[in-house]
Amino acid sequence: MLLPELRQIVCELHAELPKNSLVAWTSGNISGRDPETGLVVIKPSGVTFAELTPENMVVVDIDGKIVEGDYKASSDTASHCYIYRHMPDVNGIVHTHSRYATAFATLGREIPCVTTAMSDEFGGPIPCGGFALIGGEEIGQVVVETIKDHRSPSCLLQSHGVFATGPSAEKAVKAAVMTEDNAAIVWTALQMGTPLTIDPADIDKLYDRYQNVYGQ
Repeated sequence: MLLPELRQIVCELHAELPKNSLVAWTSGNISGRDPETGLVVIKPSGVTFAELTPENMVVVDIDGKIVEGDYKASSDTASHCYIYRHMPDVNGIVHTHSRYATAFATLGREIPCVTTAMSDEFGGPIPCGGFALIGGEEIGQVVVETIKDHRSPSCLLQSHGVFATGPSAEKAVKAAVMTEDNAAIVWTALQMGTPLTIDPADIDKLYDRYQNVYGQ
């Protein structure tokens, strides 16, 4: 079996999506790319999270062609592969329809950077790209256009949901979790009034500290 370790990692990470209330039923998916071979492990289409195993993950090449697997790959496979081809530092992608972030997406509205946590993780607002239909590369094209020159590892897609990226599948999941957490905070603050802004220079300092100093 190809890429057993990456299959295991991607399978286990899928459990984090319902655990963090980022998905409903079979919606949402995670993929991971093996930097050495360029092969991608992705969720099978329409399979519930409880039924996922390392064995039923689907392996595709960088163009989305199935290399190994007994199931159809996720309907977002072509877009995942487009992102991988155009963003060589990305080795993990997560797609969710998480509730609060998607509420911003239905308005075509970015999530403003009004918390230190957002400054740390995203280095500014979480941008919102335009609308694209599911099934081809169009969503991937919008994601790349939206974040290629942005510090945020994630973005919203109008009327759709969240795409989060990372240098690994685990870090992409973290970005997806933090996207929803901050979307909920901002949404709640907006019900009470207008959130206070953070000076862009302070956002830069917070981002630099978190990315280069924080942690072990």
